[in-house]
Amino acid sequence: MELDDIRQAISNTDQQLLQLLAKRRELALKVAEAKLSQNKPIRDQKREQTLLLSLIAQGKELGIDAQYVTRIYHVIIEDSVLQQQAKVQGQLNGENGPSVRVAFLGGQGSYSYWATQKYFTRRAERIIELGCDSFNEIVQAVETGHADYALLPIENTSSGSINEVFDLLQHTRLSIVGELTHPIAHCLLGIAGAELSKVRQVCAHPQVIAQCSQYLLGLSNVKIDYCDSSSAAFTKVKALQDPTVIAIGGEEGGQLYGLEVLARDLANQKDNVSRFIVVARKQVVVAKAIPAKTTFIMYTGQQPGALVEALLVLKQHGISMAKLESRPIPGNPWEEMFYVDVFANLADYAMTRALEELNNITKFVKVLGCYPSEDIEPTQVSNNQL
Repeated sequence: MELDDIRQAISNTDQQLLQLLAKRRELALKVAEAKLSQNKPIRDQKREQTLLLSLIAQGKELGIDAQYVTRIYHVIIEDSVLQQQAKVQGQLNGENGPSVRVAFLGGQGSYSYWATQKYFTRRAERIIELGCDSFNEIVQAVETGHADYALLPIENTSSGSINEVFDLLQHTRLSIVGELTHPIAHCLLGIAGAELSKVRQVCAHPQVIAQCSQYLLGLSNVKIDYCDSSSAAFTKVKALQDPTVIAIGGEEGGQLYGLEVLARDLANQKDNVSRFIVVARKQVVVAKAIPAKTTFIMYTGQQPGALVEALLVLKQHGISMAKLESRPIPGNPWEEMFYVDVFANLADYAMTRALEELNNITKFVKVLGCYPSEDIEPTQVSNNQL
């Protein structure tokens, strides 16, 4: 076969793969409907493990190694679980409409823009995007009814928690209704002809600067220009048309503005991931078939052992904690409010009793939301099973 013929055959095969993936997703959604009617959990890891072992065995017969098969099906299974969860939640809460208005930081090409696309394409046919310049503006868009949802970054594996967002959650009337994690791959991006050795100004969001601090230390005589978002940085670099001025952001986002990559993998940590939360005016009910998280804040007071006593309540009720974050209380020097994420459904008896007890031993407790957990742990198979 000629090279062009081989490439055409590969393209035809890829089209067939896409059609099969679409068919598999359609079948997975039918499975979700069946599980919902039978009140069964969305995820069946024994079934996943059996499937994976069978696929690995079939792959070996076809000359495909186990690692390759496993890596592909981890992605497929994760997508299947998240699609099913979105389907069940949409039916339970009446959420699956033709369009949805979402407020997020920045404009097209920002990391929040891509996270918005990732989360809401499972939940609506059309996303009406409302780019904002600040976290406060994002929250206000939903509080005033100009948006149905807001998407907010809350923590990152390199730069840690985003304190401004935690502080906003303390005072808003909105509820957390969803979460997602999104990989962040920082690149240096400039106009055509830009050279790394001649860079004199870097434009980026403060969180991005923090996540790439070690790389930036290696650049000499470079001015840092803080921008409201990655998309704002892209816009500035494009408008200036100066090869010595570059932006830090995602490659896909930079391409939307005609920018080219000068360097990749800038983050302090190799696995750089941001966690986002989705907030809305109305709380959601999380189906029993779906793993849930509950987030609440509490003020324990300053007496010795107060925090330990509160955390023991969770332990006694068998509730696992995912995160504990402290933030200062404005107007109360040296006093702190604690933000807590737990793996529990607000409708569970254990969670209800734990909150009742916490109300009795703390000075203040406020539930910020109960929402589906998107921590999809990959199904593992042991060497013995292989």
